[in-house]
Amino acid sequence: MVILSGLMMGMFLAALDQTIVATSVRTIADDLNGFSVLAWVTTAYLITSTISTPLYGKLSDLYGRKPFYMTAISIFVIGSMLCGISTSMYELAAFRAVQGLGAGGLMSMALAIIGDIVPPRERAKYQGYFLAVFGTSSVLGPVIGGLLAGQSSILGITGWRWVFYINVPLGIIALIVVWRVLNLPVFRREARVDWWGALLLAIGLVPLLIIAEQGRVWGWTSPLALMCFAIGVFGVLAFIFVEVKMGDDALIPMRFFRNRLFALCIAVSVIAGAAMFGGISLLPQYLQVVKGSSPTLAGYQTLPMVGALMISSIVSGRMISKTGHYKVFPVVGTALMAVAMFLFHYVHADTPLWHTMLVMALFGIGLGCMMQPLTLAIQNAMPPKDMGVSTAAATFFRQIGATLGVAVFLSMLFTQLTPKTTDALVAASTTPEFQQAVQSASTSADPLEKGFADAIIAQDSSIAGSALVDSSFMQKLDSALAEPFRVGFSDAMDYVFLAVSILMVVGFVLVIFVREVPLRTMSGLAAAQQERDEAAKVEAAKGETAKNEVAGGEVAVDEVAGGEVAVDEVAGGEAAKSEVAGGEAAKGEAAKGEAARARGDL
Repeated sequence: MVILSGLMMGMFLAALDQTIVATSVRTIADDLNGFSVLAWVTTAYLITSTISTPLYGKLSDLYGRKPFYMTAISIFVIGSMLCGISTSMYELAAFRAVQGLGAGGLMSMALAIIGDIVPPRERAKYQGYFLAVFGTSSVLGPVIGGLLAGQSSILGITGWRWVFYINVPLGIIALIVVWRVLNLPVFRREARVDWWGALLLAIGLVPLLIIAEQGRVWGWTSPLALMCFAIGVFGVLAFIFVEVKMGDDALIPMRFFRNRLFALCIAVSVIAGAAMFGGISLLPQYLQVVKGSSPTLAGYQTLPMVGALMISSIVSGRMISKTGHYKVFPVVGTALMAVAMFLFHYVHADTPLWHTMLVMALFGIGLGCMMQPLTLAIQNAMPPKDMGVSTAAATFFRQIGATLGVAVFLSMLFTQLTPKTTDALVAASTTPEFQQAVQSASTSADPLEKGFADAIIAQDSSIAGSALVDSSFMQKLDSALAEPFRVGFSDAMDYVFLAVSILMVVGFVLVIFVREVPLRTMSGLAAAQQERDEAAKVEAAKGETAKNEVAGGEVAVDEVAGGEVAVDEVAGGEAAKSEVAGGEAAKGEAAKGEAARARGDL
């Protein structure tokens, strides 16, 4: 429980940051005049957190979890301070990248450490603590983010900047707690650090994510786009080549993918990450832009999804701990997420809010059933000595899906926004209410309303893309005049939700083929120690065998020497026999001589 307190502080930071920024990012983009580059803020953070995640896992396996966990928290706090002083969207994106370097170690290493100290079968019992923190931060994040972003100034500082500054005191507290209570045994292993793999991974991912975000601006077949595709593909192929050469020292060992369970869970994690972050990032935009909710209210309106996520996660965790079976939960989870995303496709500008909240709750239930079982299955299937690398790999590929999902889905949204808004303006221009609103606005003293009315009357096509720069004008216009813009935004989101639902169907099909492996009853540290003990016994047995062989060799040498002595003795005996035979012959000759002398005398 003491160790868990340190882990929960780190996880609270990571989970809070994901939700607090998602709710307030629209206000930030409007204030910094960069709604069209909104994807950069999220994508930059996800790129660096994704790339750094497997590096944290590998280094912590080799040199211990605590120093790298503390490093992750420190970098995250520094990045948060820098984000608070941003003066443009591009600066904010760069500082979010720094923040992401720290965030890459917060979630994955917390899961690895809990895997070290708690057996897979019992781990579900402790999920309640983690999920309470995750759920609390998910509830507080949108509310706090909306509250801070909704304030024009707090202590002389723009309200949205406190979204990042709030991480500083929390991070310092987490750092102190981890330093004091997180004390795990360290078993150092000498190995090469795969720096080339990390570099090539960055070379492969960054251009692919840039083109995913900028493709609609540059053109998907433009020279810049083709260059990004070429560099990205080269980087990914080179990364795979280096990982194969590095063997067990690789950032992500390729032998992992020979495990069918690992490969399938990773594929589902990528899809789930894309759907999860795509849904979380789009819903606040719908509530604020289409429904006209304030950031604070939008935070409260996402509570059905967060509450359902907490409840389903806790219930599924308890059932896994009780029964020892986990496969049914990812299957149910992916099915519910696919259904929820398809239902979001039918949510329009005039859909009652309670309908949308019901779909949010359904999505939350599916997400809660899916999150932990996949990580649990991967940790249970891989060797305990690879706990950090395997957990980081699961988080890494989920982040890959999230990064690609946010970039691609937001790009799809902005690509569809202008044509959908144009269609809505054309359809609205035939209605008497809209025509009357335009005529009234053309004589208005409000320069904003008059400007929009004049542009509509002049049939200026650029008016349809106004929301790409600053969407806050919708709340300032007359309701009838702003309606086509809300409809266009909603229709563009419907298109994206349909694409996400199709992706989740693919995830559902894949998870059906996941084979359930019985959960171990031994913690990662205990299992790793058992592996070391068994390896030591094997080495000791080899040593005894070698000693016996040496002793046997010495006996054999003695026997050979004894044999040679026996041979010599046999040879000596033969010589003695020959000498005796010679003596007998001499006696015979002497007897003959005596006989001859006797005859001569006679």
